[in-house]
Amino acid sequence: MKKDLLKPFQQDAVSRMKNGCVLVGGVGSGKSRTSIAYYISIKRNRPLYIITTAKKRDSKEWEEELALFGEAAERIDSWNNIKKYVDVKDAFFIFDEQRVIGYGAWTKAFLKITKKNEWVLLSATPADTYMDFIPVFIANGFYRNKTDFCDQHVIWSRFSKFPQVKGYMREGVLVRHIKDIVVTMDYTRPTEVHHETIMTDYDRTLYKIVQSQRWDPYEEKPIENVSQCCYLLRRIASSDPSRIEAVSSLLIDHPKAIMFYRYDFELELLRELMVRDEVPFAEWNGHKHEPIPNSDRWAYLVQYNSGCEGWCCTETDTMIFYSDDYSYKVMVQAAGRIDRMNTSFHDLYYYHLCSSAPIDKAVARALRQKKNFNENKFING
Repeated sequence: MKKDLLKPFQQDAVSRMKNGCVLVGGVGSGKSRTSIAYYISIKRNRPLYIITTAKKRDSKEWEEELALFGEAAERIDSWNNIKKYVDVKDAFFIFDEQRVIGYGAWTKAFLKITKKNEWVLLSATPADTYMDFIPVFIANGFYRNKTDFCDQHVIWSRFSKFPQVKGYMREGVLVRHIKDIVVTMDYTRPTEVHHETIMTDYDRTLYKIVQSQRWDPYEEKPIENVSQCCYLLRRIASSDPSRIEAVSSLLIDHPKAIMFYRYDFELELLRELMVRDEVPFAEWNGHKHEPIPNSDRWAYLVQYNSGCEGWCCTETDTMIFYSDDYSYKVMVQAAGRIDRMNTSFHDLYYYHLCSSAPIDKAVARALRQKKNFNENKFING
């Protein structure tokens, strides 16, 4: 194996990895390369299968990493197609970008695959709770199923209308299980990141109409649910002309910038701005998968759900969050698109556009606390 392809911290991780482990490393720490090195060290003629994001599959990043080692995979496919491989046996699987939380179709397919194959799981952000580890615990043989885990460890709330975890029993056992399977990469980033909040204005009158009267001023009809109410409040804040002009000013000082947005109406506003200011731009979302423009000035408009992970860009030191996502993990993944080991920039700049609207402040506060924003809690108190 070409050890010169690995940094010392990656070599150390390989030496600690084993079948069924979870390799945890920050975005851009080289988990892909490290997992390939581990596979080579133990492959024993087992074919390699890689389950990754659709974007990373389509960009051929895994093929490039494998080529450095003179290796190739039997198949590289997305999580959307994981059920195609439930009958594969005696192979080695790399599950890229943790997707096995909960008990959906992907988790069920994952558990079937792990019974007949060797495998490792890659994750940029460790699980938040013991419950998130259940599929991996089962795959490692610690528990027969979810019910077995819950019977041994979960204390349920007696006063909740729906199943709610109050606490855990025998936590020492759970801590030992996690220490047994989690391999953390000791990676010190060469970059220095700078996060700055750019304050913008919002229409307070319109905001109060939505908040107090539960009225949709755009469709002129009553608001039906909590999600719609939050959407409208954020639309009012994000549509303000001051936010668009803030973007325009940032693109003057930073001629190349990746810009994350959450809603379709934000994309329309950004498109209009790019045309107005004659800024070359490209998009990555559920409808368009365009490459970054090849020019001295550009903006890359990326929708969080479509492009927060599985690709990288070392051509810029700037990222603009037109509006923050509700998920802390999504924000971490998105920020990592430019924070890579091979970037030539030492200083990276992240600009968060935010108004003083209560919902914007609540989202920002949750993210600072490394939590997800809860719509129900915000609306209903």
